[in-house]
Amino acid sequence: MRAEKLRRRNSIRLLGAPWGSAVPLSLQEYRISSFEQRLMNEIEFRLERTPVDESDDEVQHEEIPTGKYIAPIFDKRLKHFRVMEGFPITFTCKIVGIPIPKVYWFKDGKQISKKNTHFKMNREEDGTCSLHIEAATNDDDGNYTIMAANPQGRISCSGHLMVQSVPFRGRISTTQPHRTRPRVPEGDKEAVQERFFRPYFLQAPGDMVAHEGRLCRLDCKVSGLPTPELTWLLNGKAVLPDGRHKMLVRETGVHSLLIDPLSQSDAGTYTCLATNKTGQNSFSLELTVVAKEVKRAPMFLEKLQNCGVPEGYPVRLECRVVGMPPPIFYWKKDNETIPSNRERMSMHQDTTGYVCLLIQPAKKADAGWYTLSAKNEAGIVSCTARLDIYAQWHRQIPQALKLRPGGSRYSNLSSQGLDIFSAFPAAESPVLFSSPSQKLVESEEL
Repeated sequence: MRAEKLRRRNSIRLLGAPWGSAVPLSLQEYRISSFEQRLMNEIEFRLERTPVDESDDEVQHEEIPTGKYIAPIFDKRLKHFRVMEGFPITFTCKIVGIPIPKVYWFKDGKQISKKNTHFKMNREEDGTCSLHIEAATNDDDGNYTIMAANPQGRISCSGHLMVQSVPFRGRISTTQPHRTRPRVPEGDKEAVQERFFRPYFLQAPGDMVAHEGRLCRLDCKVSGLPTPELTWLLNGKAVLPDGRHKMLVRETGVHSLLIDPLSQSDAGTYTCLATNKTGQNSFSLELTVVAKEVKRAPMFLEKLQNCGVPEGYPVRLECRVVGMPPPIFYWKKDNETIPSNRERMSMHQDTTGYVCLLIQPAKKADAGWYTLSAKNEAGIVSCTARLDIYAQWHRQIPQALKLRPGGSRYSNLSSQGLDIFSAFPAAESPVLFSSPSQKLVESEEL
């Protein structure tokens, strides 16, 4: 009969039962410390405002008439338990709402999947939800949160589970004399509980992309009692403080790893490990380092050249400029900026650094001094050249001398019996008068 009573006492949840009875209770409800309560409030606040994976519930939110919606409400909330290692534990609560809310379970802020066979999640038609652990282990110690959501909103509540190891003497004999611990004041009891709180990250960064040569900062916030010690690892190797790596802690409890300046060797997988007497926790992220951009001031490979062109012909003012990043170009004529939409002028450039100002056709007003300026983040350069426009000179073609069609006057005289050639000795100019019938060019003044 006595054994039956003890068995029943072990199977029920007691609030404030003495710890130290002859037969230890496997499960007890207990009052958590204010510190733990604040931590759970922070977890609930964060979960209700961040996206979650799809619920494992088969609940589908169907169309409900307007005005019939009811946001989720907890009719019964989760409680806090202390359990002996190896014993079963079940968290239960009751949720109501229209439409039926979807349910999500979390441990220490991380969602519990239904595929995890260590946890058994159940939901009854009256809205009672339960999370069952068949045999509690030290890894099950922590905060458990249930969140309910429907189109009207989200709501969550949490329960803390403390897993305690079975005393060795209790495993040998359960018939030892009844011993009681001296009563501990409530304030001291909370202090004792707070000394055994595992690290938990309230804030952790995700994967990051940073630029070489700049400052990179990795921030995180961790809670736990005693205060956890943080260790940073890069690809599994400890990151030690040096001239470029610094570890800081702000008054708000935010831990920071500062890397300044960032180099390519800092790229990789970073792991932050928080450790105290009760256990450890960690998070990881991937840091990608973008190569530093080499900056070079613009430089002329080929400068503008003085040139001239007749009016009405096209002309090109050409040069070649390089720089990193690629420079921006500005054209001026006689120290006045040339707009890109000026009539008869067009500006061209390509990826090789070739730059050209095309004037087509050129007019007298286009003559002057032209300046090209190339500018980027590293500097600016300019060069100037003269363009002259010439007037078009039309060449005058001389008129052909006229020939008389009927022969010369000398021929006419000869036909009348007068021998003109006999008056000149043939030896003096044999060529000039070689033929009386030759056509001669005459001036009209003769």
